[in-house]
Amino acid sequence: MIASELISYDIPPLKLSDTGIKALDWMEEFKTSELPIVDENKYVGLISESEVLDRNNVDDAIKDYNLTFKTPSVYENQHLFEVISLIVQHDVNLLPVVDQNEQYLGLITTKKIIQYFSQVVSVANAGSILTLEVNVKDYSLSEISKMVESDDAKILASFITSHEDSNKLEVTLKINKTEISRILHTFERFNYTVLASYNESEYHKDLQDRYDEFMRFLNP
Repeated sequence: MIASELISYDIPPLKLSDTGIKALDWMEEFKTSELPIVDENKYVGLISESEVLDRNNVDDAIKDYNLTFKTPSVYENQHLFEVISLIVQHDVNLLPVVDQNEQYLGLITTKKIIQYFSQVVSVANAGSILTLEVNVKDYSLSEISKMVESDDAKILASFITSHEDSNKLEVTLKINKTEISRILHTFERFNYTVLASYNESEYHKDLQDRYDEFMRFLNP
């Protein structure tokens, strides 16, 4: 997944000729604390709500603010992980996407990223989740997959969590079966440590409810 595939066009950019009051109105409308600014479709930077409010006269045009705009952006062909890294690094809720000529193409919101990951981890698909603890030197996803598939099941998604100063990994699996007792026994038989497991009735509805609630919070 690259940046161009995550672009959202729901939030329009400001122009330098727009006023601070317009910026505040749009920030309120689109539920964001910053907006991109373009000049003849060339990306200029982000303006924040606090920068507008610090201005004595919000009716002034943005070009008169004499601000040094922060300019976080991502190129259209950069990977999703780079997008997330830049959002965290610059502490923003949206990230403009530009082409190689710094022409503004659109922006990526944290909401769009969350929606993408909800699809990747198969939130809407019935199944079970389990977390294993394994030694780093013993980790083999192919071996783990064989154990899951031995019970006619499939891994829908997997994530690895490593901890500093530890030789252990936590491997979290989303499996397409709600009854996984035989799979759990298989892992235990091969000396895997099962840290946690959740079946459909215990977990899936709660996860979907939490996701829906979070999305409502982002888009009231």
